[in-house]
Amino acid sequence: MNTLDHIRRGLDQRTPLLQKEGHNASVAAIIRPDNDDTQLLFIERARVDGDPWSGDIAFPGGRIEESDPTLRATAERETHEEIGLHLQGANYVGRLDDLQGSSLPVQVAAFVYFVENDVELDLNAEVHRAFWQSLHTLCDPNRHCQHLSRMSGEVRPMPAIDLLGPEHPLLWGITYRFTAQLTALLGNPLPAKAPVEGSTT
Repeated sequence: MNTLDHIRRGLDQRTPLLQKEGHNASVAAIIRPDNDDTQLLFIERARVDGDPWSGDIAFPGGRIEESDPTLRATAERETHEEIGLHLQGANYVGRLDDLQGSSLPVQVAAFVYFVENDVELDLNAEVHRAFWQSLHTLCDPNRHCQHLSRMSGEVRPMPAIDLLGPEHPLLWGITYRFTAQLTALLGNPLPAKAPVEGSTT
């Protein structure tokens, strides 16, 4: 079974947990094959004063606009604006469970797409970089750690993955949780425990 069939079958065999209303944003989880592995596309957001997601690792996507006819249309519009990728020509696979932020009052929808070939990206000013990461890297226990998040004056440990090395942001929060859904559907659940601590913000 190839990667596309695998992820499509995984999504078809479950009913995503969706909220009828209250969404603030929508993102695109984009997958491509890589020899015997599978890769996911992430972005590192540009650092902007006053932006609560400044500098975070995320999937392309963003806030819903009144002109967007659907949540999926939001994900596709934002992906094109941020990284220059038209998802209308990609294989749409399905939708993940909706997620709510643990530190910010936000509700996010995620839509899964599959691209079979290399795609050219054109980043706008909101994106510092875009990069692909393999399932092998995402599931490497040595990369799993904790992000120490400050909420209401308290420090709370959150599961995270060190994808880019020292002095770079960790993958954590809603994007980590969407990633965990995807890797589980692909038969590669993330490690259950984080062995080391990460950064505090």
